[in-house]
Amino acid sequence: MNSTPRNASALPQPGEQALKNSQPTPWYRQIAAAIIQHVYLKNIGIPLFIGLFFGAYFYVLKVPAYPTTVMPITWLDQMISFQPWAMPLYVSLWVYVSLPPALLATRRELYRYGMAMGGTCLLGLIVFYFWPTAVPAAEIDWARHPGVEFLKNVDAAGNAFPSLHVATALFSGIWLGQLLRRFGAPRWSRLVNWLWCIGIIYSTLATRQHVAVDVWGGLMLGGVAAWLSLRSPACATRTGPDLKETGCGID
Repeated sequence: MNSTPRNASALPQPGEQALKNSQPTPWYRQIAAAIIQHVYLKNIGIPLFIGLFFGAYFYVLKVPAYPTTVMPITWLDQMISFQPWAMPLYVSLWVYVSLPPALLATRRELYRYGMAMGGTCLLGLIVFYFWPTAVPAAEIDWARHPGVEFLKNVDAAGNAFPSLHVATALFSGIWLGQLLRRFGAPRWSRLVNWLWCIGIIYSTLATRQHVAVDVWGGLMLGGVAAWLSLRSPACATRTGPDLKETGCGID
């Protein structure tokens, strides 16, 4: 007669338990764990950075060092008409740029990211100060588009080249894409990231805040800055537990 308990087969075998323990943490749990790391530093640092940037941005806008150069219109500007529906995309940049630092889990990489983003903005502000630029006046009745009119009143046509809106969007998009890959996030999440990034870039033309030349300058600035800040081989190749040692992501 078999004396083995009936529920013995339901108990996990040693090999099965080891396999279960070796399973990678789901990507969404990794993201949730990263968000709560250094939460006070993030909640204070991100708004403080944005506030300091706006202070410097509007100062340079109001007191340029030299006469303002009006940027030229190209064929791409003529192809893209004014589209007021793009206004929410334009404003969404300030949410978008907050995502990459929110997903960083180590102080080392938070500081590294902040220095790289700060350097990107500082370089743009230096160009704005010594070479003031503006977009050409558009023959549009802004009073018919209150949301865009408010933006035009707050953010005048200056500080055009390079577009820091584009530069910071691309910088954030590259970093966010890198983080999503580290977490093993599905392809659809990376697709959403790039659609959002491209939408923000497109909105700078569709709202007439910038012309194509400004956008190209912003793409160059943001792309080079992101590439330089992500050059570390360890950060580019390691995932999972190794990130704790390199400071490249979630523990």
